[in-house]
Amino acid sequence: MDERLALMKALTDASGVPGNEGPVRAVMAEALAPYGELINDQLGSVAARKAGPEGSPTILLAGHLDEVGFMVTRITDDGFIKFQALGGWWELVMLAQRVQIETRNGPIAGLIGSKPPHVLSPEARKKLVEKKDMFIDIGASSAAEAREWGVRPGDSILPVCPFTPLHNPKIVMAKAWDNRFGCAAAVEVLHELANESLPNTVVAGATVQEEVGLRGAATLANVVKPDIAFAIDVCIAGDTPGISKDEAQAKMGAGPVLLLMDSSVIPNPRLRDLVVDTAEELGIPYQFDTMPGGGTDAGRFHLNNAGVPSLALGVATRYIHTHASLLHRDDFDQVVTLLAAVVRKLDQATVDYIKTGQSA
Repeated sequence: MDERLALMKALTDASGVPGNEGPVRAVMAEALAPYGELINDQLGSVAARKAGPEGSPTILLAGHLDEVGFMVTRITDDGFIKFQALGGWWELVMLAQRVQIETRNGPIAGLIGSKPPHVLSPEARKKLVEKKDMFIDIGASSAAEAREWGVRPGDSILPVCPFTPLHNPKIVMAKAWDNRFGCAAAVEVLHELANESLPNTVVAGATVQEEVGLRGAATLANVVKPDIAFAIDVCIAGDTPGISKDEAQAKMGAGPVLLLMDSSVIPNPRLRDLVVDTAEELGIPYQFDTMPGGGTDAGRFHLNNAGVPSLALGVATRYIHTHASLLHRDDFDQVVTLLAAVVRKLDQATVDYIKTGQSA
């Protein structure tokens, strides 16, 4: 396993639901440390600053640390765990899936369950089981036993999916590609630029609590005060059966995806054009997509101070917001190469043009 793949494995295997990103933050901080001064906000976001010339523009590149997961809310008298979803979950993908509860005494394995179909009426079998009717079975016989094992309300609950390259080794299955992909890409861009003199200061890292309202994006941007910002995130792959091009255009393995808009941001067109022009110069394939039903950290970055030209750039990823998702290694490598090349171009004159539309 090469170093880049090893980083991807370490990040996806680590735990980090919204509000409790500590374990994956530690992995991210260790990976960032060789490339610059570590900075953070008071919610838990972390980044490394590669300082450029004094007074030069600041470029922010960030994924987000948190993954969709759950929180323990109650233990029933019989020892079953009731829970709250953290981030967007569709009930259809949840039942009979393995989970892990992060307790004060260590991790505990469990399974999401509900009433079996055998005891349901024919009409009830046709309906989705609602989250409120699900529970997690950890094998406890009582609430007292579950508490003895260390389970308590507020504990994090994680999907379980080991990092697994498929038979085609360029396609990798893991939990939390949304958005450990962006975390790994931010680190690798800094690695690409480590020994170069740049016309700017680069801050690369990851935010917290993106899945529950883009919260860390607001606080990290307040600390960094960027002139240009990139949210590095996944987007929906539209290359599986049943999805039309009007629903999702991007294909896994067909290159980086530029998000033309989502519910949180319409990106600066001059910044978008710079990325497109750079991809074409390098011969990197690229794709466009829209996501009117979702958002990324760019939605908070672009509202910082008087406004920050921002863009979401990522890769098509299959089965996000489930226990297991798929990502193509070529897409990852191309995003890193493209972002590094764009950063090299962002001198003061270029940043001023992106902001104002006027050349010096």
